[in-house]
Formats: sequence, C-alpha cells, structure tokens
Amino acid sequence: MRIRGELKRGRFLQRLNRFACLVEVSGRAMRAYLPNPGRLQELLVEGAEVLLRRGGAAGRKTTCDLIGVKAGETWVSIDARVPNALFKEAMELGSLREFAGYRVAREEVKFGESRLDFLLQGEPPCLVEVKSCTLVEEGVARFPDAPTARGRRHLLELIKAKNAGYRCAVVFVIQRSDAFAFAPNDATDSAFGEALREAARRGVEVLAYRCRFDGREIEIAGRVEVLLG
Repeated sequence: MRIRGELKRGRFLQRLNRFACLVEVSGRAMRAYLPNPGRLQELLVEGAEVLLRRGGAAGRKTTCDLIGVKAGETWVSIDARVPNALFKEAMELGSLREFAGYRVAREEVKFGESRLDFLLQGEPPCLVEVKSCTLVEEGVARFPDAPTARGRRHLLELIKAKNAGYRCAVVFVIQRSDAFAFAPNDATDSAFGEALREAARRGVEVLAYRCRFDGREIEIAGRVEVLLG
C-alpha cells in the first residue's frame, strides 16, 4: 500500500494529548495530528525522527498527520487506521494463505454488543477483528501497549461467534519489520492476555503478521509465531 500525499521528515518534541503532538519541521515547531490513541511511550521520545503526511479536513487545527517514527534503524508505522486497509488489500490480492478461498463481504459488522472489522464470505463465514501493534521488545511484538477493555470485549464476542458456527480470527498487524514473534502484553493488560488465551482455547484463530515499511510504502511481509504460553 502506497502512502498517499506529501510527506516530510521532522523531529518529535512533545505529546499534547491522545491525538495531538508537537513536532519540529525545518526548525519550526508545529502541531500534528496523532492517529493512534495508544501510549507509544517507547517510540514517541523527544528528538525521535518522525514522518509526517500533509493533509487534514477543513477547519482542523493541524495540517499534518504523524504517521511514522524511526526506532533505531527501523521505520514504524503508527497510524492505527492502516492495519485494516492492509488486511483488506491483502485479501483482495489473495496474499494471505490462511484465508484462501475467502473474500471480504462486509466491514464494521455488528455482532452482539460490538462491531467487528470484517465478515469474510466463505464456508463457514469468517469474522475477523484486526488489531494494530507497534510495540516490539527484543524481537517480540506485544499488544496492547495500554489497557483495552474494548479489545477484551471483541475477543469475548469472537468466542460467542465461534460457538454460533462462524470461523473466527483475531489478526495482529505489526506495523514494523523487526518482530519475529508475537505475545500478549500481560504486564500492561493481563485481562486481555487471559481473554486471548481463552479465545484460542475455544477455537478462535490468533494470527500475527509483520509489515515492511520504508516510509513511502507499507505491506504485510509475513506471518510470525504467536506465543501464548
């Protein structure tokens, strides 16, 4: 997937709130939109090189979106809107062999008390929830980076859907290339980790894919091992 729009480099200065930050571009401080409510503490450090995309709706207080951060030698996509688009693109290209024979039928599908990301047409029909993952520690990607009651609720709905006869999967899209495995971040949200393990025991597929991101293009690069312990 090609990142559209005018891109520029800058330096991270300060997070202002969940969705706004201060960056420096060409020696000038400016406000930028942050399309990710996660903590991102290991990435958003003062002085970190960042990637900005010019744009924004009329009347918005910011003219740029902060979409990438460089961690060491690795570019990390931090736009939480990207994983769903990547999954949909990969399904259209037929590049996810785990879902061979399926196609996207609907998005934002209501099931129980939640909306799940995708309904795939196939036999049996498959419900998929996609999660954005940016945290990597010693080669292991971890989710979440902040407690998520909503994420746990999605897992419980997938368990119900599985019991109702659907094929179900939770897909973690790791928006960087330096992860070799995935594990739940129990230190941050043990309830989510417990729910993920229970979902796996009940037949919900837990899949994780790392991405290749060079600052201009991003794509799903391959599946990584899931460690549930």
